[in-house]
Amino acid sequence: MKFLFVHQNFPGQFLHIVRHLAKQGNHDVVFISEGNENAISGVRRVIYRMPGRQTDSVHPGAREFDLGLTRADAVAKAAMTLRSLGFVPDIIIGHHGWGELLNLQDVFPAVPLLGYFEFFYHTDKYDVGFDPEFPVVPEMLPKIRAKNAINLQALNNPGWGQTPTLFQRNTYPDWAQSRITVLREGVDLNLCAPDSGAAKRTLKIKDVTISPKDRLVTYVSRDLEPYRGFHVFMRSLSRIQKECPQARIVMVGGDGVSYGSRLVNGSWRERMLSELQGTLDLDQIHFVGKVSYDDFRALLKRSDAHVYLTYPFVASWSLREAMAMGCPIVGSDTAPVSEFIEDRRTGLLTPFTEPAKIAGNVLELLDDRRLAKRLGQAARAEAEATLCLDDYLARYEDLIEQLTGKSPSQTDVPKMKTKRKTAPATAAKKKTASRPTPSRKTVRGSLTLPSPEGRGKM
Repeated sequence: MKFLFVHQNFPGQFLHIVRHLAKQGNHDVVFISEGNENAISGVRRVIYRMPGRQTDSVHPGAREFDLGLTRADAVAKAAMTLRSLGFVPDIIIGHHGWGELLNLQDVFPAVPLLGYFEFFYHTDKYDVGFDPEFPVVPEMLPKIRAKNAINLQALNNPGWGQTPTLFQRNTYPDWAQSRITVLREGVDLNLCAPDSGAAKRTLKIKDVTISPKDRLVTYVSRDLEPYRGFHVFMRSLSRIQKECPQARIVMVGGDGVSYGSRLVNGSWRERMLSELQGTLDLDQIHFVGKVSYDDFRALLKRSDAHVYLTYPFVASWSLREAMAMGCPIVGSDTAPVSEFIEDRRTGLLTPFTEPAKIAGNVLELLDDRRLAKRLGQAARAEAEATLCLDDYLARYEDLIEQLTGKSPSQTDVPKMKTKRKTAPATAAKKKTASRPTPSRKTVRGSLTLPSPEGRGKM
């Protein structure tokens, strides 16, 4: 088959499926993106470049849409070059967030498109107004509504949608949800596996050394910022250190802002250290910045209590990986987390805005090692049941086949069809529906494809 993937930051959310298709060796996989150093063997990259633009004259609420339309033009131009060279894909798979897919219907009008829908913004719920520390000001509301301009264009264009969680699908309007399949992202359960001996060994992450006698508390985020509860976690540390002096706190993440608003001066790390000056033992708190994936895995496999907090927003891959590695997890009691973690069964849920309760749950895990072990084992079992990478790739292939009429795993040599692994007992049965005719028009309107989501709630 011929695949065309699109994501401005190659490979983005498509790492596993692209690598899987490339390894099969019988597909032509092309990926349009901006330039970066990433590479996957067997994937042909097509680089587009954004023209320099002055946006000062563009209304602030329209700047994101203006940038999206510019990306759409650049991607369509790259796609037209591919078409002129004779490349016509069997399916286009991409991310709707940056507008890159908006004009591909004009280049390949007969080709099915599977777009990744990540989040639909609201002015009155989810992330907006969630944190009382940052109240919504009226001037923000038009800009928030305008952030859905690309979303709405994409929803009204031909194509089918995918999203990784029920929470994310539920952010979209009711009229759109029937065209978005929940395709739960998987984890490499072999790479992200528990290590029972990790606590008996000395661990070194950059210039930080963790000995077997230390109680290790971990926190991971792309950037240390309020959307991921960094400010609240920092306020929990004084009690944790007071009641467990041997606790070592290691925080992974940069000083930028991935979500929300930037500070006028400095970083959130600097802001919180200033606020808490004199209340923390900084010799036991380590900000290690961004780390390699090997160090990330080593850290979580050693963790005695892993803290994951988020606004009602998109859950991080690190939560899935922490479950797979059997971390005893303290998570925020917010919808994205409770879809993965069940309180007292696979982790401890705690109110996002209450540092004392976060500290209390961390201390409970540090004090009660039997509880921590049980929760970690249950988190791993849940990951095995619901986050298996092979199952995710099989469901991905199913969805591709439903849209195109072609199976990515099909080969020229006939072979006996193998029976797929039985779903876990807690899994909800798939909805049944007739296979859509493999044409672009089949994914318009109200057609409901079978959902490969596997179970109703994680």
